[in-house]
Amino acid sequence: MTQIRKVIKTGNSLAITIPSKSIKDFNIKEGDPVSIKINHSKTTITYLFSGHPRQLSLISQQK
Repeated sequence: MTQIRKVIKTGNSLAITIPSKSIKDFNIKEGDPVSIKINHSKTTITYLFSGHPRQLSLISQQK
């Protein structure tokens, strides 16, 4: 299932929100550690939530 999310400004940073259903499904909590893997050649960013057996992946399509 593809979902469209907007990039928002939070302080001096940019953020992408996670849908509440995904937060519940993945049992993500505020303060959970997250590793970020960036693959420039594939234009992908993958977020790995420590201690969780699953991962969320963001795939950007070049325009």
